[in-house]
Amino acid sequence: MATHDRHKPASQNLRHSAAAERLPGGGQTDYLPPLLRRAWYGLNQAFRRRLTAHELTPDQYTVLRNLTEAGHGGLTQRALNDRMNSDPNTIAALVERMERSGWVKRAPDAADRRAKRVHLTSSGREKHLRARAVAAALHAEVAAAIPPVEQAEFLKQLARLADACQQALADSDRENPLRPKPPGSEG
Repeated sequence: MATHDRHKPASQNLRHSAAAERLPGGGQTDYLPPLLRRAWYGLNQAFRRRLTAHELTPDQYTVLRNLTEAGHGGLTQRALNDRMNSDPNTIAALVERMERSGWVKRAPDAADRRAKRVHLTSSGREKHLRARAVAAALHAEVAAAIPPVEQAEFLKQLARLADACQQALADSDRENPLRPKPPGSEG
């Protein structure tokens, strides 16, 4: 594998790696967007297939995990939306389907009666507990691709990259004032 020149900007290293392999259609494996997409897609599809025995989707699992982590107070749909980096309509539809399945319940938020607070039901807790083993096993399998001594640093770098992507999104919104604002972002 080629070593990257530490004196070049990271973007140049990503574009000009000597180890770049051509993909069908002419792309390169070392460009950031295709690598992130390939990693996310592979992980999401592997998780989706492994969760089928539990009659659960990755997004539903993520809702259950976030509600479990939030504790007995639950989360507002907006907080759930923020944690999942989604949009309000998608979260509302997802939570509605999960409520019909009996895994969550919604109620008006005590602090803001217009907001909906989402709580786990005992059935949702059990569903999460069973599926958590699937998530942990997949995490261990995928993380094994990186030596254990490098995993913490990799995750720190990935978090910085995710933050930079979120900043680029915010910058894009500021640079393009004609772009329609996402729902719920009006000031």
